[in-house]
Amino acid sequence: MFLLLNHLRRQRREIALPRGPRGSLHLRHVDAGSCNGCEHELQAAASPFHDMQRFGLFITASPRHADVLLITGPVTTRMRRPLEIAYASMPEPRLVAALGDCALGCGLLGDPREFLGGVADVLPVDVRIPGCPPDPETIARHLVAALERPRA
Repeated sequence: MFLLLNHLRRQRREIALPRGPRGSLHLRHVDAGSCNGCEHELQAAASPFHDMQRFGLFITASPRHADVLLITGPVTTRMRRPLEIAYASMPEPRLVAALGDCALGCGLLGDPREFLGGVADVLPVDVRIPGCPPDPETIARHLVAALERPRA
């Protein structure tokens, strides 16, 4: 196994495979009430074709291990409290990313009585990723920019 990993490392150097910045971000994804378009694009970004792990971006299952709370969809009345709990359980420094136009508060569909608005109406948003849905390259570009940004 060790020989195989050394061979792969040498191959990557030889073909000059582009690398992302040093460091990593662990993302905790929460669907706050979306149509699942953004989730499909996020899965595509995590697939081997786009390989966002190459840039140090990983999806994690627990907010306690996450650096970024990645939220898709408009915040519904029933998801406000779970979002606040997930945000409170994240270690400092923490970031919040709003993925897609619905999370940014643009063009909400459905019963307006069930929506509280965009993510910024509930939590402080640090990274805004526009699009309906945003393509995998856009998702990775905005998250890598957040990785390069100095954090307190």
